[in-house]
Amino acid sequence: MTEEETAQLKARLAAFKSEHRDLDEVIARVSEGGVYDQLMMQRLKKRKLALKDQIAKLESQLLPDIIA
Repeated sequence: MTEEETAQLKARLAAFKSEHRDLDEVIARVSEGGVYDQLMMQRLKKRKLALKDQIAKLESQLLPDIIA
């Protein structure tokens, strides 16, 4: 993997992590309100989970292969 590809992956990873944190805050604020749209909450949580999966995938791509 070239340095440019690594930099691009790191930038995407940072963006995904930022969005994941933002979703955490949104979910917390919505749930504090008492009455909230269950469908919207479900979609937010689903998006957060998808981001978590993408973050894990990118992190594994950035880790060097270990030859055991």
